[in-house]
Amino acid sequence: MASDCNKGFADSYMLLNAEDASFFDLLRILFYPNLPKRKFVETHAEDSFDESFGHRWLIFISILAQKLLLLVAKPLAFFGNCVELLMNFVAFNGCGLRLVLNFLKGGWVLPNPKSAKYLSCIGNLDVRVKLDSDAVKREDYKYYPALSMLASKASYENVAFLKTTVEDHWKMEFVGFYNCQNEYQGNKGKATTQVLIVLDKHEDRHTYVVAFRGTEPFDADAWCSDLDISWYGIPGVGRMHGGFMKALGLQKNVGWPKEIDHRDENLPPSAYYVIRDIIRKGLSENENAKFIVTGHSLGGALAILFGTILCLHDETLLLERLEGIYTFGQPRVGDEAYTDYMRQKLKEHSVRYCRFVYCNDIVPRLPYDDKGMMFKHFGTCLFFNRRYELEVLDEEPNKNYFSLWCVIPMIFNAILEIIRSFRIVYQSGPYYREGWLLFSFRTIGLIIPGLPAHGPQDYINSTLLGSIEKHFKVE
Repeated sequence: MASDCNKGFADSYMLLNAEDASFFDLLRILFYPNLPKRKFVETHAEDSFDESFGHRWLIFISILAQKLLLLVAKPLAFFGNCVELLMNFVAFNGCGLRLVLNFLKGGWVLPNPKSAKYLSCIGNLDVRVKLDSDAVKREDYKYYPALSMLASKASYENVAFLKTTVEDHWKMEFVGFYNCQNEYQGNKGKATTQVLIVLDKHEDRHTYVVAFRGTEPFDADAWCSDLDISWYGIPGVGRMHGGFMKALGLQKNVGWPKEIDHRDENLPPSAYYVIRDIIRKGLSENENAKFIVTGHSLGGALAILFGTILCLHDETLLLERLEGIYTFGQPRVGDEAYTDYMRQKLKEHSVRYCRFVYCNDIVPRLPYDDKGMMFKHFGTCLFFNRRYELEVLDEEPNKNYFSLWCVIPMIFNAILEIIRSFRIVYQSGPYYREGWLLFSFRTIGLIIPGLPAHGPQDYINSTLLGSIEKHFKVE
């Protein structure tokens, strides 16, 4: 069995456990049907199980990728720490001749991972910590998306950096940074979901910003959450991505209870419940306060699912004060029924949902299913092309990343992105200057088109340089 916990909270489900799948199981996935009979697959309704080759191929890729990640989890984390340390060492001391001169002057500075100046790999790619004051005013239509993306990028950093950035650069109140657990990953005491909460005080309006951290480049657990295509069907809502639900705080055996009776104080909390309680308390103390929820990549998926569970629990007070949900490079999270449910609920509560997709970003286009039976997007897509021109669409262009028709245009776009890396500072000003590290990252697009487009840098540029005000509206 793929899971040993009760799933009575779901009316249907398809669960995969990569650890239970052997090498021969992987081969059988491709050449033989009857997947519900396999020990690594558990499904509620075998008669309605999709046995098409396309579906089996998707399961094969999902399980194979997870097994490889589990196999290299520790060396991957060690390698990531080394890369991050090297980036910060160069940032603190310089490189080449400058590195030698610094040593001669009195020694090198050794980076401290807990210091306010220490940056993650993502932070080193784009070192901006403040908004471009010339591009953003206090109007909601542009300020909220830009602030959301900046908070989403900041959520990848350590607590000391966040506290300094929020209080000194943003001039906002640092509410907290929360490490939350995923009960299903078997790492008791290990926090695998992170959330930043800040309070933006402006005149008589107070806005809480809830920013979920996205997938860290060298975190195998986070990547497994992304690649786990298991799903649960929640009565009245639809099918939702199991990996994302678990990361948000799905409770074993009970699903999504409105309240948790008992919690082990020695363990990290569940993301959904700790965030909800903090925001609920803040809103009850200030009748003018509102809040927004945001996230990049995996963080975007958690942001929209957070809104989903609020709807499931009929959290009227919170939904009435939820100004908007802003996601960037968000992967797909639910099926057709889920799409209909969320469209209705967001419209009912007048919640603005903006899903930003930049150019050929690979993540919003995965996983893909021609039949529409698994995961799909919903809501208006604010699509930015390579020139940061905005189009409002029902679905992002070229929604199947693996289409052969898209390979040459994507590589051509990657070349143009590299060229622009040099030119953008002259076109848009010093705020948009790109360093050698970001330039090197963009060259990866020649091999894996769409991967550099997933980085936060172009989403920040899109919210600042794109003409959002022309299309910003509540659906």
